Amino acid sequence: MKPTEEQALELRIRRRVSKGLTQYGLIADGDYILIGLSGGKDSLALLEFMAARARVHKPHIRLAALHVRMSNIAYESDTADLEQFASKHNVPLIIRETAFDPSTDTRKSPCFLCSWNRRKMLFTVAQELGCNKIALGHHQDDILHTMLLNLAYQGQFSTMPARLQMRKFEMTIIRPLCLVCESDLKTWAELRQYPKQKKRCPYESDSHRTDMKRIFMQLEQLNPETRYSMWNALEQAGKLIE
Repeated sequence: MKPTEEQALELRIRRRVSKGLTQYGLIADGDYILIGLSGGKDSLALLEFMAARARVHKPHIRLAALHVRMSNIAYESDTADLEQFASKHNVPLIIRETAFDPSTDTRKSPCFLCSWNRRKMLFTVAQELGCNKIALGHHQDDILHTMLLNLAYQGQFSTMPARLQMRKFEMTIIRPLCLVCESDLKTWAELRQYPKQKKRCPYESDSHRTDMKRIFMQLEQLNPETRYSMWNALEQAGKLIE
């Protein structure tokens, strides 16, 4: 029997997640991993597929999830929906609230300050729980867009690695969706009817990252193999594991 669209897509995403976990050494037996759950499609898919992976006997991993509410930005997820979603996948969810004052550093964009404060809370909670890894929902497109950003604005050939070992303390950042295309995640979210945010971030369409996304789409129109060429360049340069 021919698989349905949903079954075929699920299999493709599962295979790419599994390949990423193995190829970049993202998980090991005994890991306690904190998932950053923003409420967007990527983090919801991350939780769902990592929860499925946690049900596999070896390597044995434990999961928890954290949702950070930024009180000074009109971007909000329905926490009741998130709690229900996490409970459905047997992942305990922690909800914390924080804020930032953009006037304290006018050199940094609101996106940077928001991300920095969310990341700070992730590290704090991960240490409180005794987690040794933090999983983020960045997909392959995010990683490639970051490469373009760093080339254009910093003059550096670098990106968000699939695995990053922190130097100052014992914590590893992993990106299990690193081999998954955004288009697959978008389709998956629609098929699974993921809950959506109450309000969207007011800065999401006003950033250099949005510009890079448009440029990347133009590159793919010129050459459909663009993403694979760029990914290969990152691998050859050793930029996906740090």
